[in-house]
Amino acid sequence: MGKRIESFSEISNHYDVVLSDVWGVVHNGVSAYKEASVALEAARDRGLTVVLITNSPRIGWQVVEQLRHLGVPDSAYDRIVTSGDVTRALIAKGPKKVFLLGPNRDTPLLDGLGVERVGADEAESIVCTGFFDDETETPDDYSDMLAAFRARNVPLICANPDLVVERGHRMIPCAGAMAAAYARIGGETLVAGKPHEPIYEATIAAARDARGEFPLERVLAIGDGMPTDVRGALDYGLDLLYISHGIHAREYMVEGKTDEAALGAFLAREQASPKYWMPRLV
Repeated sequence: MGKRIESFSEISNHYDVVLSDVWGVVHNGVSAYKEASVALEAARDRGLTVVLITNSPRIGWQVVEQLRHLGVPDSAYDRIVTSGDVTRALIAKGPKKVFLLGPNRDTPLLDGLGVERVGADEAESIVCTGFFDDETETPDDYSDMLAAFRARNVPLICANPDLVVERGHRMIPCAGAMAAAYARIGGETLVAGKPHEPIYEATIAAARDARGEFPLERVLAIGDGMPTDVRGALDYGLDLLYISHGIHAREYMVEGKTDEAALGAFLAREQASPKYWMPRLV
């Protein structure tokens, strides 16, 4: 199940580049994990390049603003790549009449792509960034809408593959849950974010833009989400630092601490082999 480490500084000299997840590692959607930012700042001080890789459906500049609002300093990272950034390529290549399934704050995702935002009945594709109200809704609330789209064979472009995300101490459903519901009824779904290759290609390119060439064996991914961060990094051939006090904590936490035997069993069930693990990034 990998080596338990107490501080990121124990291993940082083995790497040139860090690809760090955001939600669940750097913040919880309400406030920043300050020690995580300190750890990333210290890594940068030692010469590492830090690229944040997030399944947020927002485009990069929006996430930068969100990070500042939550208390994550600009000095904690060099670049940021979002699922929204790489999803724009899928939107641009698709049909031009688009239904945005998600909150209005995500409309910049469509800017400059030559698409027309239309109602559900006119849509030739769906761009799903989440729910209209993720505080109260679940995919079941959209079953009739999804069935109508499926009857017309309308493809769904998922801008955030996460199934759930931490918001404070609660788990909130994401666009990935909507895409999964659509796939279950036979709908076509298109995804570019984690764990899929396009976001890793874009993130490695961003790192090379920041520091020049480097071998992939000098890249470390950090994340807490098994189907996204973990699976994506391992499939791409990267070393992984697993953050255990993230979205899967209930699988192996006992009285507020990680039960190592239960964690090992969980990772074995998931066929995941991180090189390192720690409860929180510090």
